[in-house]
Amino acid sequence: MFVLLRHLQGVRREIALPSAGPRGSLALRHVDAGSCNGCEHELTATANPYYDMQRFGLNIVASPRHADMLLVTGQITTRMVAPLRRAYEAMPQPRLVAALGDCATGCTLLGDRAQLAGPLEEILPVDLRIPGCPPSPQQIADALLGLMRERAGLSN
Repeated sequence: MFVLLRHLQGVRREIALPSAGPRGSLALRHVDAGSCNGCEHELTATANPYYDMQRFGLNIVASPRHADMLLVTGQITTRMVAPLRRAYEAMPQPRLVAALGDCATGCTLLGDRAQLAGPLEEILPVDLRIPGCPPSPQQIADALLGLMRERAGLSN
């Protein structure tokens, strides 16, 4: 195992894989509030070896009690308003909320208007908006790392 890890370090140096990101970590609780799953596929891609967001301290957690940020995808349906608020209230302070994709930011194309609650910012305070339909894994990574740098007081 040690030999394999040492070899992996050498490979990362050879291909000049950037490792200098913001210090710290960000635990993300993902909530699908009624999406087409496009954003979920792109979010999942951020964990693949090419983007490897965990090396920057970005992790998806299973419980809002362990989360620093609530990451919401999809248009907010009326039935998801209460669960979203419960998840938000279960999070420790300071709480962050991110709207991932055009649907969560209010540019809804799908669904019956009577079943939609509106954009996420009408339900919860949004700290980060990641536009796109769906946003690419690179856009997601850049936005989350930018927020981490901003919170750490770093420039670029």
